[in-house]
Amino acid sequence: MDRPFKHLNTITALFVTVLLISNVTSTKIVALGPLTFDGGTILFPLSYIFGDILTEVYGYARSRHVIWLGFVSALLMSVTFIIVGALPPAPDWPYQEAYSQILGLTPRIVAASLIAYFAGGFSNSFVLARLKLQTQGRWLWTRTIGSTLIGQIVDTGLFILIAFTGVVPNALLWTLIVSNYLFKCGVEILFTPFTYWITGWLKQQECEDYYDRDTDFNPFHLTSSSR
Repeated sequence: MDRPFKHLNTITALFVTVLLISNVTSTKIVALGPLTFDGGTILFPLSYIFGDILTEVYGYARSRHVIWLGFVSALLMSVTFIIVGALPPAPDWPYQEAYSQILGLTPRIVAASLIAYFAGGFSNSFVLARLKLQTQGRWLWTRTIGSTLIGQIVDTGLFILIAFTGVVPNALLWTLIVSNYLFKCGVEILFTPFTYWITGWLKQQECEDYYDRDTDFNPFHLTSSSR
């Protein structure tokens, strides 16, 4: 049985919160200087930082449990938005069109978001766990940045291609992919000192620095323990 941890629940709650807020704010496309990306991109990179922290400190199996929790939460949120949007509005409530435009998620967007999150999250966690073994726990920056470079290209590429192919011009499609990817990876690199600090602090607090030497990396093995 897993021993209790002081801060695992807090990190889990922050991870899921960032994921859900990012999904809602992704409905707006924003322009920041030369970059064009969905609004969720501003906060979403933090989910990868939390994912790195979870895998680095607590191991892939516990991170897998949290990724699945985020997946189910995002699915429940999306389905709820769709159902509420389909229900008839009250006669004196004039905001149905505004609701549909902002929160009226289509099945295609929901599918794109969930598939991209699932593939990107597990790619990120797997790469970090394997790199930790390869580096014998040294050079944390190589695995936080390296895992993000892989996870984010999987996540960003899948989401944009599934959600917007045939909907927006191809030129904008590739602009969105490149802009999202550069911004997300840039945030990861910028926050590297914070990642170092929080992982070091958590390892001391939790007396845990997990190495996935005997871990089952099957993403569908839904127990939180790797043993």
